[in-house]
Amino acid sequence: MKLIGITGPESTGKSLLAGYLAAHFRAPLIGEYAREYMDKLDRPYTQEDVAAIGREQYKRITEASGHHHEWVIADTELLVISIWLEFKYGIQHPEVESMVKTQPVDFYLLCDIDLPWEEDPLRENPNERQQLFDLYRQRLDYLKFPYKIVRGIGSQRFINALNILYDPRLSL
Repeated sequence: MKLIGITGPESTGKSLLAGYLAAHFRAPLIGEYAREYMDKLDRPYTQEDVAAIGREQYKRITEASGHHHEWVIADTELLVISIWLEFKYGIQHPEVESMVKTQPVDFYLLCDIDLPWEEDPLRENPNERQQLFDLYRQRLDYLKFPYKIVRGIGSQRFINALNILYDPRLSL
């Protein structure tokens, strides 16, 4: 089984790409728990809310890794939670950092910021996209996690992601 983590800044097409990949591979899709959590929250979120989101996302990812499918697609993963905490609050949460390092993701697709920003009540950083993208790339490099940047508008992004995942040099 190969667990693919879709990662990157807000409004970069992660959910759409994850859905297309899951459909293509007939694979389980691990949804973005943050949306479920935040939609039910009736107050401003806190650092602890973000950590709680991370715990549940981690739980869902680790549970899915035990399934007997060739592919599993994660629409977001713990790196997103870690960078969210760092960017919003200036902290590194020890539990979240541990989960980043132990989540069973085999390969990451880092979504580029080449898509236009789309407003959404849960999105906060339209003017910091390059800064956030650079944080993702730096963290993936630092952790030596296997990844490729996926670019393209519309269906081209999906095609580019497939080309990456089917590249025989990656041994996926």
